[in-house]
Amino acid sequence: MSEHVDVLIVGAGLSGIGAAHHLQERCPGKSYAILEARADIGGTWDLFRYPGIRSDSDMHTLGYRFRPWTDPKSIADGPSILRYVRATASEGGIDRHIRLEHRVVNAGWSSEEARWSVEARRGEGGETVTMTCGFLFMNSGYYRYDEGYTPDFPGLADFGGTVVHPQHWPEDLDYAGKRVVVIGSGATAVTLVPAMAKDAAQVTMLQRSPTYIVSMPGEDGIANFLHRYLPDRVVYPIVRWKNVVLQGISYRLSRRRPELMKKLLRRGVMKALPPGYDVDTHFKPRYNPWDQRLCLVPDGDLFKTLRDGDAEIVTDRIESFTAAGIKLESGEELEADVVVTATGLNLLFLGGMKVSIDGEEPDMARALTYKGMMLSDFPNFAYTLGYTNASWTLKADLTSEYICRLLNHMDADGHRIATPKVSDPSITEEPLLDFNSGYVLRSLHRLPKQGSKEPWKLRQNYPLDLRTLRHGPVADGIIEFSNPAPRAQPATQVLASSS
Repeated sequence: MSEHVDVLIVGAGLSGIGAAHHLQERCPGKSYAILEARADIGGTWDLFRYPGIRSDSDMHTLGYRFRPWTDPKSIADGPSILRYVRATASEGGIDRHIRLEHRVVNAGWSSEEARWSVEARRGEGGETVTMTCGFLFMNSGYYRYDEGYTPDFPGLADFGGTVVHPQHWPEDLDYAGKRVVVIGSGATAVTLVPAMAKDAAQVTMLQRSPTYIVSMPGEDGIANFLHRYLPDRVVYPIVRWKNVVLQGISYRLSRRRPELMKKLLRRGVMKALPPGYDVDTHFKPRYNPWDQRLCLVPDGDLFKTLRDGDAEIVTDRIESFTAAGIKLESGEELEADVVVTATGLNLLFLGGMKVSIDGEEPDMARALTYKGMMLSDFPNFAYTLGYTNASWTLKADLTSEYICRLLNHMDADGHRIATPKVSDPSITEEPLLDFNSGYVLRSLHRLPKQGSKEPWKLRQNYPLDLRTLRHGPVADGIIEFSNPAPRAQPATQVLASSS
């Protein structure tokens, strides 16, 4: 006898815990469970343990809409964010619905039964557990948790030191007094360099090409000022919207006036570094701002480390590893005791779960994304995909709110199935993400597509999404509502609702 819930949430990270909160608050009669592949909750913030791990967005927008972020630090460290997520789960009783070490591997939809049958492997033994649900809500993130991306570096086996990927940081790694090379130029690399420079003899950030890097105060002065006079519930939305507006201005200016934005960013870097520093070699990317995500450094910590001489940046290509370090195409050799490959992620849509619909395996790469959260011809199915140009949780909150509205609409009208359907033949396919980061480009062909028109167009615009997802009609003529033909249901154990 399998267990049955109204809603099955996959993933107990920032998004999954938020989804459960919204479900409890807005659909109190619905039963639900959360399946989490790892041994603890927290997702990204439990997985990554490298030195200096922190948010690359301000916590007034990365935090939940319903739970004010009250810590003075706006750019927060990983452990603080993890405590925030876990406190949300504990105080809301969400943790009682979580099944840890349950890795979802298969999900099959039956139109006759109007339910998903979900298989998960439990624990180290890999015992198969089956659950059924009326609605399947994926909050498993977008990258592989079991491996990061490391290029095939020539001669890597010859290196006599230690090689570490940030996604699997060993607790016992001792780099004090040692020479460290961090390969990469993204958010992880610019976080690691100042953090490791505190103990290492020397840290070198080796980048193939530069990234746009901007300094931002670690604490939000306006937020901290308002906290002296106003309660958290008043301050939080004010600061949240202030930051949403500033993020939007930055993004739109980058798209409409890229040359102006380049000058502004370059001016900020030049101001933060000593006179005569070779800014154009190390901080002048080949792409326009926001073609890739901007890298945020709180209080200019990376620039301070460079000014103090505790770290350096080398912009070059790797020819091969050697026994003592890394030989570059320029002929220079970087000696190293520890090499950190901050070279990116491997994308994995839906956690690698296999999907079937009425016995047929759909072509995921041909499905169109509906409102950035559902897929064409996928019944009673949703996923969370945050913004690339703003904080992830802004979209995650809106997604959960919309799914709750959808579930309540179905209950009110007596529908059991909701399926987005493409009926306009003029809609053409476009890549899901308009982003040229390496980790995106490597996997774009395996991801669903967005369409050329609304509501299949994936917008990176929080104010517009807020109007559509929070206030727009659920019955928009695109989602097809239906009921299966009556038939006997399989035996199930129905879990209690959250109310």
